[in-house]
Amino acid sequence: YYSDSQYDPIDVDGEMFMLKPMNCPHHIQIYKSEMRSYRDLPLRLMEFGTVYRYEQSGELTGLTRVRGFTVDDAHLFVTPDQLLEEFIGVVKLIQYVFKSLGMTDFRARVGMRDPASDKYIGDPAIWEVATNAIIEACDRMGLDYFKEEGEAAFYGPKLDFIFRDVLKREWQLGTVQVDYSLPARFEMEYVGADNAKHQPIMIHRAPFGSLERFIGILIEHFNGEFPLWLAPVQVAILPVSNKVEAESQALAERLKNEGFRVEIFERGQLGKKIVEARGQKIPYLLVYGPRDVENGTVSVRLRDDTELPAMPIEQFINMDRQVVDEKGMEWVPA
Repeated sequence: YYSDSQYDPIDVDGEMFMLKPMNCPHHIQIYKSEMRSYRDLPLRLMEFGTVYRYEQSGELTGLTRVRGFTVDDAHLFVTPDQLLEEFIGVVKLIQYVFKSLGMTDFRARVGMRDPASDKYIGDPAIWEVATNAIIEACDRMGLDYFKEEGEAAFYGPKLDFIFRDVLKREWQLGTVQVDYSLPARFEMEYVGADNAKHQPIMIHRAPFGSLERFIGILIEHFNGEFPLWLAPVQVAILPVSNKVEAESQALAERLKNEGFRVEIFERGQLGKKIVEARGQKIPYLLVYGPRDVENGTVSVRLRDDTELPAMPIEQFINMDRQVVDEKGMEWVPA
């Protein structure tokens, strides 16, 4: 089912190796490495797994469409009576990820089988059971969703989260899928409470989808102006002159010890340092001079050029920590 996009096998000393296009079969092999009991379920396997697909060169776009990418891939093996609870748990995880990142403009799509297509595997009756399970879970959560035929995976229906960025472009990000087909095809089993063998149901989930795509979309969505807790560099220290070089280093170490990501801008005049730090879209710029050293304060400038009153270093640390702990979208506490 990936033959059109997978890479050709590689011969290494007479052994054939394949760059994997998906993680699912490997997790299935882990499941099948021993006989499972109903007491072992739900069994949740997760990895940040890198996969490779030979996309056409004309389809490649920055980080959003690449040939090698990493998926926050998990597969949950469940009994029928565990399916809804586990599915709802995954949906809540995806909602938490989006909410934490301030990504509130999204739609949920139930991807369904296209009856006219032959690309799907499995019994259509089982597909209907799986699709109804997804719809029931959405209804229980009060989740707004729409249905679309032809958007299912080849092995089962799925719930996709379609995010709309600041340019109003839509991207499929998080996904959760219900799969009866691969467990049947791979002859997966567990021993039930009745001491008979049963087939588990498989839930595929990836809250981010491709990490590369997610990061690319996130950069564009924020236009590089990440919230404080997410910014690669949170604080830029801008010494007024080399007279406070040692004190600037000490301040940087103190902030780093408090868990903040800090960079000192040492070269050039103060104006150049401010322009450079703003160009890097660092949330906090600390203009640090002899008076600050003497008073034990910092002069805080935000990346939008807003200036805050000079404050004691401890107050600045507490302000930073509050914003980071709350994972807020603002630069100062509300």
